[in-house]
This record gives sequence, C-alpha cells and structure tokens, in this order.
Amino acid sequence: MRKLSIGDLDVRGKRVLMRVDFNVPLDPHGNVSDDGRILASIPSIRYVIDRGGMLILMSHLGRPKGKPVPSMSLAPVSARLGSLIDRPVRQCGDCVGEEVRGIVARMQPGQVVMLENLRFHPEEEENDPGFSRGLASLGDLYVNDAFGTAHRAHASVEGVTHHVAQAAAGFLMEKEIERLGGILSSPERPFAAVLGGAKISTKIAVIERLLDRADCVMIGGAMSYTLLRAKGVPVGGSLVEPDLEGVAAALLGKAARAGKALLLPVDHLAARAVEAGSETRLFDGEGIGDGWIGVDIGPATVALYGERIGSSKTVFWNGPMGVFEIEDFASGTEEIARAVARPGVVSVVGGGDSIAALRTFGLEEKVTHVSTGGGASLEFIEGKTLPGIAALTDKEC
Repeated sequence: MRKLSIGDLDVRGKRVLMRVDFNVPLDPHGNVSDDGRILASIPSIRYVIDRGGMLILMSHLGRPKGKPVPSMSLAPVSARLGSLIDRPVRQCGDCVGEEVRGIVARMQPGQVVMLENLRFHPEEEENDPGFSRGLASLGDLYVNDAFGTAHRAHASVEGVTHHVAQAAAGFLMEKEIERLGGILSSPERPFAAVLGGAKISTKIAVIERLLDRADCVMIGGAMSYTLLRAKGVPVGGSLVEPDLEGVAAALLGKAARAGKALLLPVDHLAARAVEAGSETRLFDGEGIGDGWIGVDIGPATVALYGERIGSSKTVFWNGPMGVFEIEDFASGTEEIARAVARPGVVSVVGGGDSIAALRTFGLEEKVTHVSTGGGASLEFIEGKTLPGIAALTDKEC
C-alpha cells in the first residue's frame, strides 16, 4: 500500500472530510434495510472521532439525476449511523453552501456531520472544479473510504483531492486494495477464479487478466452460453450476446493455445421459462435443447468446479452460477458458495449478486473478504487505474 493511510494522519482538532459509500437500500418506510456498507466504514469513522477529530461525511444515495429527490435523502442513513456509533449525526440540508459551511465551522471534536446526497447536484458526477473546491473547503484533511466509487472520477472522489493538502485511504479502502492486489500479485497457490453472471461483455477483460494470474478460471451463469455457442454448442433459448461470439471464440482460442485452464459448464439445469414453478430438465452434456433456457449449472459441473475450488488455496468469486433468486434454480450457486466459503482458503468475493448469494445462504461471515465494490473490484482486477485510488497522496519513501 503505497498511498497515504488514515492511520498516517494526525486528526486531533482537524476537520476530516470523508467520502463513504452509504448507497444503501431503504425499505418502503424509508428506513435502512441493509447497513452492511455503513458497518464497513465504522473503523475509519471511529478512528477520527475517538482521536478528537471533527468528521464530515459525504456520500451519494441512488440516482437522483442531479436534482433533489426527498426519497433519496441521506437522513435515514444518518439516523442509522448514529445508532451504530451511539452518538448523534447531524444531517445537513445540502452538501455545499453557506449553511453547510456554518454548521461545519461550529463543530466540536468528536462530532459527526453528514452532508446531503452529493448527486443532488449534477456537478458531482461532472467532476466540476468549483463544486470540488466547495467540498474541499469544508475539511482540513480528506479521507476516501468508498472503494465502491473508486472507479468514478467524480468531484467527491477525484476532484476534491486537487484542493487538499493530504488525501488518504480509509481502512476499508486500504483493506480492499490489499486484498484484491494480493490475489493478483502474490496469491497462495493453487489460485482459482470463478466468474458468473448474466453478460460476458462486462467480464472479457477480467477473464483475460485472470487467465494470466490464476491456475484455473471457471465460468458459470448466463455468460457461459455465449462462450458455449462460440464453440458451436447449442444453448437453446438461453441468454447470449450474439455480437460477442467472435470475441468469445478468440478468448477460447487464446486460452487453448496458452494451455490455460478455462472451464465451461458440462451440464445444465434448464427451464421452459425463467420463473418459479416452471418445468425444468437436466441436460447432461454441454448443450441445451431447443425451447429450453439455461438457469443453473448442473450437478456434474458443481462437482467439477467444487473439486477445483477444493484443491485451491486462494479463490476469487464474482457472479452467480444461475438465477439463484428463484429457489428452484439456486442449487448451483449455493454449492459453489459453500465450496468458496470453506475453512482454510483465502476467499475474496466481489459483486453485488455474489454477496447477495452469500447472505441468502448464511455464508457471508465465512469468507475471507467481501469486496464492497462491484464495478470497482472488476476494474481493479482488470488492471485499470481507478481514479479514486490514483488521486490519493503517495507515501513518502
């Protein structure tokens, strides 16, 4: 970790402007229904307030499209955070402006303020310099603990760093960088990667990068059907991306020529329709018949992938093996999740659907690291430069 850490900062008596990712779901009554992302930043929050700093938190919530939307206010998040840290969190009516500056100017050590939803202003996503300066003026120090937005060059993520003396990584950001970076640079081997989800278009570069790093890459979910069809295997009415068949064929050829282990499902659970109670059928071979839609990997694939995962010491998993939200089609994803979460393996899981699957099956606490960034974790694995990390202050050698 060559970037400045929150642990390197002297926060006593300082106003600490911290970007967090509190884009959490709200229930129909407007209350936080899943506080996982809030809990993930508690260590950084406590570090500041326990050492006499004044903490100004900023986040986005939902997609208000650059204008105030009352149902996307961060007020319920402030209330939930206050109950978690056992102290009041003052909710501001905006994130910039005279009123906000006045509230921040009157803060005392140990106090916490939450700015209103950053995306109520179009300037946030536009990375507007004036908006960035306005945010930066609220703090003496800047901390980014929002790995989930690190791949976005937004004002609160990248722009603000040009107007502060020090920009440091929070403990969550630091942990994400170390865990994801570790499996790429120095994984304990064998190292296996399991990739699933609906579309291969979002994961071509990830597959290529992992083929260079991992000992085995296993593919499941609907993204496998584009690869299978590129091999000439019938996939029935399963979801495919026809315009990517050429890219998929090239990827398979590249893996074969390099002698890389890129595994595809060898059997499938298919249904007449993607809905609960639909007629299902197991196809024992690679292919799926006409009129059937692939909805999960089959038991032979579960056994094959499970054996590879079981013999690995490091595992990266992103994306479900099927439509796990429907109980009839959840078996493959559950079995893979249990294999990944076994004791004695360094297991890193990224992506909202994978995390949801872990929670569904009660396995979230049994994996080594659950990444809070879906898109950010994939771009990190791809090897892309994430603006929110690149913008942080380098440590002095």
